[in-house]
Amino acid sequence: MTWRLGDLTVNRIGFGAMRLPQQGGAFDPNAKPRDRAQAIEVLRTAVQLGVNHVDTAAYYFSATRSANELINSALSPYPDDLVITTKVGPSRTPQGEWLPLAAPAQLRGQVEENLRQLGRDHLDVVNLRVSGLDDVSRHFERLAALRQEGLIRHLGLSNVRPHHLDQAQKIAPVVCVQNSYGLGHHPEQDDFLGVCGDRGIAFVPFFALAGANKEAGTSAEDDDVTEIARAHDVSPAQVRLAWTLARGPHVLVIPGTGDPEHLRQNVEAGGLSLTPEELTRLDALHLNGS
Repeated sequence: MTWRLGDLTVNRIGFGAMRLPQQGGAFDPNAKPRDRAQAIEVLRTAVQLGVNHVDTAAYYFSATRSANELINSALSPYPDDLVITTKVGPSRTPQGEWLPLAAPAQLRGQVEENLRQLGRDHLDVVNLRVSGLDDVSRHFERLAALRQEGLIRHLGLSNVRPHHLDQAQKIAPVVCVQNSYGLGHHPEQDDFLGVCGDRGIAFVPFFALAGANKEAGTSAEDDDVTEIARAHDVSPAQVRLAWTLARGPHVLVIPGTGDPEHLRQNVEAGGLSLTPEELTRLDALHLNGS
């Protein structure tokens, strides 16, 4: 199961680095930094299991851990087929406090910071993470200029609505859209997911596992999901990933974890085939927001 981000081919199950720098919830100022050796082991194991799409950001860090630095330490020199996707727009102070969304003129500095942290001379994919912008044109124009300079290979969007994609595509090619989506989580995104498929653009859900509970994780599982998981002798999380992948061949998932066993289960979800009846049941749950 692969998809192409421009001229880059990735396996549809990737790895999200948001959880990597800390234990527990992301961006919690009181979160305990993750054991460095464990984080590096997880990254190296992911690549060994065939993951070649890693999602990260310079603002993924805890008090003493940086996702980008961990990726650099664990995986450099990088495999030829490894695609690293990062995001620009948001930023945090060294103490972890959120700053206002970057102005267009600040995006070069954010791109260069990702380059330094990752030890790269160019970034494979850069997503403009949108927050509070109705028009992304000026920001996307600046990223398109950096792409022309060779600092960025491909461009994407994150946390956007359909009209943002229309604005961006008038400026430069868009290879992916990364939005919050999962089983029972933002079913109103279904139409946008279809639009991306029609345009040959990857749709990359974040929080595909945790859904409405976001990075805190699910506290209770739906009975139908649990029943289907038991029928296949898999975890409910694997069922959720398999359902998400079944939404279309252009849908990529980037589940994150600091646990090597959970990582293996996430990757194995790519081989889980749900029956048409099971998918129908899960689709009904999804539309009900379960």
